[in-house]
Amino acid sequence: MGKVTKEHINKLTDYLWEIPKTFREDMRVPARILVSEKNLDHIIEDRSLNQLVNVTTLPGIRKAALVMPDVHEGYGFPIGGVAATAYPHGAISPGGIGYDINCGVRLLTSKLNKEDVEDHLEPLSKELYTQVPSGMGKGGQIRLFAAQMDKVLSTGAEWCVQQGYAAEEELKYIESHGKLKWADPKCVSQMAKNRGFDQLGTIGSGNHFVEVSFVDEIYDREAANAFGLHKNQIVVMVHTGSRGLGHQVATDHIRIMVTAMRNYDITLPDRELACVPFSSEEGKNYFKAMCAAANYAWCNRQMISWEIRNAWETVFGEKGGQLKLMYDIAHNIAKIEAHTVKAGQEKVIVHRKGATRSFGPGFKELPKEYLNIGQPVIIPGSMGTCSYVMAGAAKSHDLTFGSCCHGAGRQLSRRAAKKSVNAPLLKQQLRERGIFIEAGSFRGIAEEAPIAYKDVNRVVDTVHSSGIAKKVAQLKPLAVIKG
Repeated sequence: MGKVTKEHINKLTDYLWEIPKTFREDMRVPARILVSEKNLDHIIEDRSLNQLVNVTTLPGIRKAALVMPDVHEGYGFPIGGVAATAYPHGAISPGGIGYDINCGVRLLTSKLNKEDVEDHLEPLSKELYTQVPSGMGKGGQIRLFAAQMDKVLSTGAEWCVQQGYAAEEELKYIESHGKLKWADPKCVSQMAKNRGFDQLGTIGSGNHFVEVSFVDEIYDREAANAFGLHKNQIVVMVHTGSRGLGHQVATDHIRIMVTAMRNYDITLPDRELACVPFSSEEGKNYFKAMCAAANYAWCNRQMISWEIRNAWETVFGEKGGQLKLMYDIAHNIAKIEAHTVKAGQEKVIVHRKGATRSFGPGFKELPKEYLNIGQPVIIPGSMGTCSYVMAGAAKSHDLTFGSCCHGAGRQLSRRAAKKSVNAPLLKQQLRERGIFIEAGSFRGIAEEAPIAYKDVNRVVDTVHSSGIAKKVAQLKPLAVIKG
């Protein structure tokens, strides 16, 4: 199978490119790339476009397989990939969701401005590092018993409300209100549950973080007002997922599917795309387990918010006010949704792996103050660069199954970053720029250095210019807590 080159790619618009079905005999639909021409050459360098072509071979895939401008290669699916398969008999593939099920982002807003916190950044960063456990395998303050674990897996963020860690009002500011109803704890292995018993309220390692930022630019005042954002305002971002529990769910069900595929006469060009019909016993069991892991992740981010609020109060007391949840959104998940395919709308299973839902105005799940604006989309950059708040747009429904990018996207592997970066020096340089870093190791700092990532400004500008989401605000970091 030949490598995709620029000669194989047709330009549809300034920001949309297509590898036609004729590229390979086994392609069921075209492969489409949302990117500017300037950044297309860089995407071609790795295996991500060949992985995208492989995705087009999934049974029941509809319309096209897509990647966002932050695309890079991953397990099976490229990261930044979107694929929709026919419901209920099309394929479901764990590789299209990823190992960190419901890795996602939430943003908390404050009443404080940049000048209010500048003299408190060091104690705030240290208190956050103390309150929010981080690092590989690190446990948290909560230890769940078996019955409690099943409740978390079934009810998601609702569990935090029931236990007094969150207000019920917050649930409407979470995608799917923090709970997928199809979750079934019985489909989650005991090994997966064991890995999650002590990890609620922890961020883990890798690219996960808690970040204190300020609003540096406002691009859309109406949307910013609706989201409760204003210039120089302090906000706190959380990026993490379902931890070891979600990883084990993926491992367990990929193993099952690799064996089960032959029962359904499924042959694929890459075993990492292992899949089964959604309607099969194996497919339904995976989806129920994935939903349970997604619920765990929403509960995890809600618990982290409780810890952040404790740290906030410790440092600022009453003058700090309350941290309000603006929104929480997943970027590694599969959802059953209705989208326009050919003649009209049909139900599809949308796989988003490193891609964020970006539904436009009028989406009924949104809180009323966001209804005329569109769904908030939170796009983190790297610890030394900016991040963005965007609003979903109607065009995304037609173009990308209601999806957009999820971040800057890696351009260096973790190994390459470690070789290239002097972590102590980077920490010092960031400190000189007014950014405090608290991390469990210099390795974590090196792996997540700004040079390891693409230019988030170009990624977001592509998304904005393509019309699938619009820029609302730019955020810049002041303190970053990592594993």
